[in-house]
Amino acid sequence: MEAVNRQYRLAARPVGLPKPDDWEYCSHPVPEPGPEEVLVRIDYLSMDPAMRGWMNDGRSYIPPVGIGEVMRSLAAGQVIESNHPALAVGDHVTGLLGVQCYATAHGGAVIKVDPTLASLPVYLGTLGMPGMTAYFGLLDIGRPQEGETVVVSGAAGAVGGVVGQIAKLKGARAVGIAGGAEKCRHVVEDLGFDAAIDYKAEDVASGLARHCPDGIDVYFDNVGGEILDAALAQLARRARVVICGAISQYNATGAMEGPSNYLSLLVNHATMTGFVVSDYGDRYAEGAAEMAGWLASGKLKSREDVAEGLESFPDTLLRLFAGENTGKLVLKVAGD
Repeated sequence: MEAVNRQYRLAARPVGLPKPDDWEYCSHPVPEPGPEEVLVRIDYLSMDPAMRGWMNDGRSYIPPVGIGEVMRSLAAGQVIESNHPALAVGDHVTGLLGVQCYATAHGGAVIKVDPTLASLPVYLGTLGMPGMTAYFGLLDIGRPQEGETVVVSGAAGAVGGVVGQIAKLKGARAVGIAGGAEKCRHVVEDLGFDAAIDYKAEDVASGLARHCPDGIDVYFDNVGGEILDAALAQLARRARVVICGAISQYNATGAMEGPSNYLSLLVNHATMTGFVVSDYGDRYAEGAAEMAGWLASGKLKSREDVAEGLESFPDTLLRLFAGENTGKLVLKVAGD
């Protein structure tokens, strides 16, 4: 086809926050799909904190993006050519398609979605990887019980906002930690949390003591660092700590800051468990079905923060680490 495929490739391993010269913005012919493959026109890109870790050349749960390779990203778009029997031209799909305008993928590596039930950005957020992260991390590892107190950091983000809402659906109290008065207002008034702590304006440890007088039964951590330490100091007996991410540490140029209050786990007979959502890949349909039901009934709210233009990708990604997004950050590719 005559269209041009514009894409971002990783040019260098970032040190600290990614810089403009860590990227190569280039144009190539649109690829042709091979046997069993589809060609997808990408409409939306998912901006996720995990992308920063994928740029590092180190041991992790997934191989790093290679220098010169298209930057890895979850994306949603429409099939425009198909050599796969299960997918037709016009179908909408999500998958790891990369930061580009067009991508080829094996038909078995993408997920068909219905845009009449939810918008494509929702399939990258609440009904996508962030939503599944919240669902399985909280329910399988956190195991909240009715009347318990669940605390989540990054509460105004794509994962944290869903965690608190699910906690409420299960009869628990939900306390969020977020940055700024507007985000805290959103967490309480829009998402229905019981309370929110503004880490930019108040002492987190004092806020946790005030809002969790009987301690924290489940702490779902998205940020690490000092906030993780404050939560560990406030654990209830047999608490469960869920380690989902540590966005405060992803761009550190020195040693990663670990918890100093870890003995609270011993004293309180508590557990701390890390997980990666891909561990639950064979159960995504289960989580998506329940989450879709909650969305349809109005029991669960989804919020997307949509930026525009593929060329804005480097700056849009940095918004995650500056805490500038509320809800799921996605990039609309249209126009490129």
